[in-house]
Parts: sequence; C-alpha cells; structure tokens
Amino acid sequence: MRYFFLSILLLAACNNASRDQQSTGNYDLITQKVYVLRNVKPAAGDTAAAAVQQKQQEMITYLEQHQFTRHVAAGDSLLFRRTNGQEVPIELTAPQDTWEAHTLIVFDPQKNPLFINLHKGTEQIDQYLK
Repeated sequence: MRYFFLSILLLAACNNASRDQQSTGNYDLITQKVYVLRNVKPAAGDTAAAAVQQKQQEMITYLEQHQFTRHVAAGDSLLFRRTNGQEVPIELTAPQDTWEAHTLIVFDPQKNPLFINLHKGTEQIDQYLK
C-alpha cells in the first residue's frame, strides 16, 4: 500500500513538471543579459514617432555601452529566467501609442526585468546596474 501511494505521488510530481513545461512553451525564453524591444515598423513622415525612436536609440546606445545585447521579441509572451532559476513571465499587451510600441525591457540574469521609461534619462539604468 505504501508503494502505491509513493508511485501516485511520483506520478503526480512528474505530471506537474510536464504541465509547467508545456505552459511556458509558447514564451520567448530570455536567459542572457539583453535589452528587449518589439519589432516595430516605423511610420513614414510621423514626427512624433521619429522623436520616440530617437529617445529609444539613445537608450539602446547607452545599454550597449554597458554590454547589453539586442533581443527582438518574437511575440508578446516573454519568460525571463534568472540564474537562480526564478522565472518572470511577462505578457506584452498591444501597444496603445508610439511610446508603448517602443518600450525597452532590460534584463540581467542576476536581477528582475526592468521596463525602461523613455521619458526619463539613463539614471534608471544606472540604478538597475547597482
């Protein structure tokens, strides 16, 4: 009888592990020191979008100076996996404006992801790096 219960517990544990793997299968897995951006097509002649793209590019240049590499989001489901095994899933909603379309997410595997506010300067990145 004891072995019966142990086998049921083992089967349940294996089933939960496979269910967890299936639920994260549709996520874009990120485990490296990167900045994530969406694949956005620039609108021709949109001066507001050009200004936002300029701010985004300034942040990208700063991040690359700090050894972050580019990762273009494959979809709207991201899974950040930290070196300690903790996983942080993020579902990106459809962007409501140009600012949201140019969102940057910074990730260091030692830390949680950081959404960059393009309205602010590089101080937020400096805080994240400390």
